[in-house]
Amino acid sequence: MTHNPPSSFNNMLLIAMFELRKFLFNTRGIIALLAFALVWGVLLLYPIQSASAMLLQPNVKDIIDGLFGVNTLNVLFEWPVAEMAVFWCFALYLFPMFSILIAADQFSSDKTRGTLRFLTIRTSRDSLLFGRFLGQILIQSLLILLTIIATVVLAISRDSQLLLPALSSGALVGLNLIIVILPYTAVMTLLSLYARTVRQAMVFATILWTVISIAIMILSSQASVLAQLQWVLPGAQLSNMLNTNGLYSLVYAPIPLLQTAAALLLGRIYMQRSSL
Repeated sequence: MTHNPPSSFNNMLLIAMFELRKFLFNTRGIIALLAFALVWGVLLLYPIQSASAMLLQPNVKDIIDGLFGVNTLNVLFEWPVAEMAVFWCFALYLFPMFSILIAADQFSSDKTRGTLRFLTIRTSRDSLLFGRFLGQILIQSLLILLTIIATVVLAISRDSQLLLPALSSGALVGLNLIIVILPYTAVMTLLSLYARTVRQAMVFATILWTVISIAIMILSSQASVLAQLQWVLPGAQLSNMLNTNGLYSLVYAPIPLLQTAAALLLGRIYMQRSSL
């Protein structure tokens, strides 16, 4: 009786689940999870809870309109759950930062130890590349889910009738956040293939975002049509997403999805052509 070898897709899923288990049960992963829980626990109990209470005050909208301009953040006051609206503002910018930190070591340590070449003998390079990427997305999706559950608990502790609105808002927030982190993770997949250490991958990320941002700013000042180059950089849509609510936030989903596809394509080309 012959045994068929696992398909590339099955290998990819196995690698992704291994990455998730390694994060949950590895000492370094547990420490990172505890640190993440501590940071978000402090954010939820102090700034998010305090800001959501302020958001419920009738005169706060006029103050914010005076500070940031009329209709700059007006949609935040239309959210059915104030806690989720404030969480949205924090998470939209913090999770991309967490994504860069968490996803920086997809391949760099294996390259340093010399185990990456061994891994490619046991599975295809595509399975390894996309499996590691998917594993990072699963890890970050779990973190997003935990923070959303904590925000829902915070909301219903104030008013138990907010359970269903909080769950529906949380589902849309979670979907949007997963889409937002996709290009950041994909870029770190590419950079970790090139870097030799985690620190080097993060330095490359800092240089990349800084140089591209400055270049786009200079080019857009020369010609307004070149301002559209901003959409090349992951996170360019975040300021526009801030003042959105519900399904309308998904209008910006094609931007990170295209950025993710481009970064993964570059990563695949590099991995196929590299000697590792």
